[in-house]
Amino acid sequence: MILILAGGMVLAFISPSSSLADIYKYVDEEGVIHFTNVPTDGRFRLVIREKPVQFHLGPNFEKYDRVIWKAAEKYSMDFALVKAVIKAESNFNPTAISRVGAKGLMQLMPETAFAFQVIDSFHPEDNIEGGVRYLRYLLNLFQGDLRLALAAYNAGEKAVFRYRGIPPYRETRTYVQRVLNYFQQYREEPRPPDQAAPSVN
Repeated sequence: MILILAGGMVLAFISPSSSLADIYKYVDEEGVIHFTNVPTDGRFRLVIREKPVQFHLGPNFEKYDRVIWKAAEKYSMDFALVKAVIKAESNFNPTAISRVGAKGLMQLMPETAFAFQVIDSFHPEDNIEGGVRYLRYLLNLFQGDLRLALAAYNAGEKAVFRYRGIPPYRETRTYVQRVLNYFQQYREEPRPPDQAAPSVN
């Protein structure tokens, strides 16, 4: 009969140790197999090496990069700008819903989603595609003026026309500055040579 001993393993698994729970074993002279994750005898040999568990806290800011690049290239937009808008709008949460009903990564209002043929605003690729198309439209509408386009993205194009500039709303003014700050940060990040950002104009 083979007796398997695993003494100490349970305590080791729940103790607050920074070491991994590797498993060691040895067979003694009587054929008894001993297992442990804290070897105290030179006869123990490593049989299972536990891989470290990677914990990702908070949003994965690179998760949608490929989709963003695709849409940005399609509509001649700057990758960093699109990513900055997503960061400011939803902090990369694809299921985000605002208090006024904007949805998804780029926080599309239902009427905007309908106008730009987005069927499911919670689908990341569709949402980004529609949001980038809308942003491209606004940049064209305001003749490449990024600040006005961002203000319109937040407050609506009618408000920008009404005030002949960025509306005097604290939320909108804060939003525009926030996006511009993120835009600058993302532009300074290193990029692969085949992914040079197109112009936003």
